[in-house]
Amino acid sequence: MLELYDGSLDVPAILERWYKEEEKSNYGAYIPFIGTIRDEDNIDGLSFDVYEPILESWYEAWVQKAKAKGAIIKMAHSRGDVMLHESSYIAAVFSPKRRVALEFIDEFVEDFKASAPIWKYDLKDGKRIYAKDRSTAIKGSGLLS
Repeated sequence: MLELYDGSLDVPAILERWYKEEEKSNYGAYIPFIGTIRDEDNIDGLSFDVYEPILESWYEAWVQKAKAKGAIIKMAHSRGDVMLHESSYIAAVFSPKRRVALEFIDEFVEDFKASAPIWKYDLKDGKRIYAKDRSTAIKGSGLLS
C-alpha cells in the first residue's frame, strides 16, 4: 500500500489504521519506520516533489520482494511542504518472523533513500531551495546514463 499525502503525515492515524488492517493477519512482527524533519542548516522545513509513475513502479517491485518472504510493506510519503519535527515518510513491514521484518525494513529504507524519485527542497526564509548536497542521483537517470 503506497499512500501519498499533501503536507505532513498524521503518524498516529496512519500507524493505527495500518495496525488495524493487519491485526488479524497472523503476522508476528510489525516494524514501522518514521522519518521526521530535523532542525538543521537553519531550515524551516522541507518540500518534496514526487514523480508518481516511477515511484509506483519502484514500490511495486518491493511489494513483490516482500511477498516472496511472506511479508507485506506499506509506505506513506508527503508531497509539498513539511515543517520541522513533522513526519514526511512512514514505512512499515508486517512479517510472520521478526528477523525478516527487521532486515526488510532496513533494506527498504536504504533503497528508498537511494532510488525513490522524490526531490527534496529546503524551506528557508519563505524560499524553496533544491537540497542538492543532500540528494542522491537516481540510478540510470541523467543525461549520460
